[in-house]
Amino acid sequence: MKYVLVTGGVVSGLGKGVTASSIGVLLQACGFRVTSIKIDPYLNTDAGTMSPFEHGEVFVLDDGGEVDLDLGNYERFLDIKLTRENNITTGKIYQSVIEKERRGDYLGKTVQVVPHVTDAIQEWIERVAQVPVDGKEGPADVCVIELGGTIGDIESMPFIEALGQFSYRVGPSNFCLVHVSLVPVLSVVGEQKTKPTQHSVRQLRGLGLIPNLLACRSSKELDENVKAKLSQFCHVPLSNILTLCDVPNIWHIPLLLRDQKAHEAILKTLNLQGVAREPDFKEWITRTKVYDKFPESVRIAMVGKYTDLSDAYLSVLKALLHASVARNRKLVVDWVPAENLEDDTFKEDPNAYKAAWSLLEGANGILVPGGFGDRGVQGKTLAAKYAREHSVPFLGICLGMQIAVVEFARSVLGLHDANSTEFDPKTKNPCVIFMPEGSKTHMGGTMRLGSRRTYFNVADCKSAKLYGNVSFIDERHRHRYEVNPDMISKLETAGLSFVGKDETGRRMEIVEMPGHPFFIGAQFHPEFKSRPGKPSPLFSGLIEAACERTVVSKSKENANLTNGIHEPHSPTSKAQNGNVLKSSNGSLNVVCPNSSLNAEEGV
Repeated sequence: MKYVLVTGGVVSGLGKGVTASSIGVLLQACGFRVTSIKIDPYLNTDAGTMSPFEHGEVFVLDDGGEVDLDLGNYERFLDIKLTRENNITTGKIYQSVIEKERRGDYLGKTVQVVPHVTDAIQEWIERVAQVPVDGKEGPADVCVIELGGTIGDIESMPFIEALGQFSYRVGPSNFCLVHVSLVPVLSVVGEQKTKPTQHSVRQLRGLGLIPNLLACRSSKELDENVKAKLSQFCHVPLSNILTLCDVPNIWHIPLLLRDQKAHEAILKTLNLQGVAREPDFKEWITRTKVYDKFPESVRIAMVGKYTDLSDAYLSVLKALLHASVARNRKLVVDWVPAENLEDDTFKEDPNAYKAAWSLLEGANGILVPGGFGDRGVQGKTLAAKYAREHSVPFLGICLGMQIAVVEFARSVLGLHDANSTEFDPKTKNPCVIFMPEGSKTHMGGTMRLGSRRTYFNVADCKSAKLYGNVSFIDERHRHRYEVNPDMISKLETAGLSFVGKDETGRRMEIVEMPGHPFFIGAQFHPEFKSRPGKPSPLFSGLIEAACERTVVSKSKENANLTNGIHEPHSPTSKAQNGNVLKSSNGSLNVVCPNSSLNAEEGV
């Protein structure tokens, strides 16, 4: 087994995850099988209980593991299926060591960070690296390891010590270290400064890790004299100094590494030159160049709670992107803060209210993603109501599906107090209820998680057709609440159609609205299995319907202009007439025109 370790220096957020994923793509293109491990030095056992504002979205794996979003990058870039074991945290390591101590595995010994914790880290890496993740038998050829955080962080010290020992133990021909660092450009003089990287490498070497390659993040390509200076002071060959400069979209990064012959430097370090082939990037190049030239766009309104942080919806963004690329359209995401669609915002900030409704009304499609808590739920409900009443393509994921059901119960069935027990435990018409098997005392790892099977019970429904008319599908879940099975007959009599259910037939998985151009809710998270070139069927359906609405909208607009008709919709009246949920306690270069964030995350 060969190992490539990716570390980061100077500051966080340099793109270690994208760099690690791109190295994996490069090695795959050379004919090698690749697996990945992400090390997160925080004390949490997993990412499941952390707010998206802390670390972005929680990515869910087939085995139910709630992990760092970088594992989503690995799966999308490399088209592999990882397990929860591929995400190592300090919490997991210490839990493992303490369990061994309690069993008596260390009987007679004083349990210490060195050697017991460091040994546990090395054993974990070696064990997980042997597990195949690409559907083939036998272990991969190369394991790419990303060490989260920044060199010098106190919390990562046990891992750095363990990795230093590990590199010595496996030998220099089996271990390659790529250090990602920052080369800032001072705006005053326009000069690329190497000192931060020099200090970072000096600190890294002092901790027992010797970098083989330097991947330098900078706004522009490194000057030759800057490379020479870094080579001299960091003791890294000039040919192994790589530039990671700004690019039009994130799919350029593997190509950027290839053009600088990063694969040759890595293969030479790992003594793999004799068995490697020339990197094959035909499909990757085609995808990258085609996206840059799309003449038309499709506009999707993302109505969410965490719209100030695009990483909170990273997989949703990527799934939209994959689907739009397959449809030859450039994706435009309008971030709509759900709270800004609510009546309270109209009173407190009319401009924000008007802007939010303007974005919603101007979109070709509406997506309400998953979430927890009651903040913004009223706005999400109004968005679902608007999509239903105005025939706007709509996709609701997890909470988005539940909200669509509640809105339908209120507006169509006339059950004005219909709600989810998550927001009103005392509601007389609970459309969404807490799952019987759920825990009300422990939060971590107690949801319905991972890959679960959904059976189609309506053969000619839109969802079944999108999935290729199969009888069942396997998708990843993450939820505590479900649609109340006791209300299904009333809802279906009124017009909703629950076309997908679990193996018991009592848990609703997919809901559709017959007669609507595209109105689908899914209890699962289809975004987690979307891949470049293999978009999620439900996202493909949303984009397809949104593109068709673009054509229709343009035709109507031209007709209206010809007839002198122009009657803008009044969001105030629509919002004030809508029922709202009440709480029990009161890159790729995605264009985001109303946000300060331009998404340039992993594929």
